[in-house]
Amino acid sequence: MLIDLHTHSYPKSDDSFMSVDELVAQSKELGLDGVCLTDHDAFWTLDETTELSRRHDFLVLPGTELNTDAGHVLVFGLESYVFGVHKPEFLRRLVDRQGGVIIAAHPYRRRFLEEPAQNPQARADMLDQASKDEFFGYCDALEELNGRGSALDNQFSHDLRERLGVAATGGSDGHRTHQLGVAATRFHRKIASLSDLIDALQQGGFDAVDLR
Repeated sequence: MLIDLHTHSYPKSDDSFMSVDELVAQSKELGLDGVCLTDHDAFWTLDETTELSRRHDFLVLPGTELNTDAGHVLVFGLESYVFGVHKPEFLRRLVDRQGGVIIAAHPYRRRFLEEPAQNPQARADMLDQASKDEFFGYCDALEELNGRGSALDNQFSHDLRERLGVAATGGSDGHRTHQLGVAATRFHRKIASLSDLIDALQQGGFDAVDLR
């Protein structure tokens, strides 16, 4: 199954330019099997996503993208914002209590600069520094393919993920309809619910897919 794990809709994400119905309809039209709603520091209830799934006859699951002190993360399994989630260590403990998962979103940000990276040694130094960042130790997986990242950005994420030895996910990070359908996560078993998604992300059997 192909599921986009990283999307944004307006007004929950005020930097998005598509409604949630436009997001879901376009994702279905593009041939995906499901989509996760991961708006910025905002949450969808299971009732809301179940209604969206029914209305569109398409799998819609709730998540969130949280801004932490060390970077952005996609989180599945939390139901509401809790003060302190901007601290990765606190967030990890909270997510563990809820039985959820954390994915490092667009990990190249703050850690990779394309122009200096033209120097191989400078790029190697960036990769070394990123691989030592304790932030990634709080994450269950790393977003290797981000639809809004450049090829060089995503290659850095790929190399970082391999260095860390963690699993890879993919998502469009779409804020507009034309940004959807470019990257997703392929699951090698059926995902029919949020609990299925969390279990699969915890157990493995998925990979990042570039759909361009």
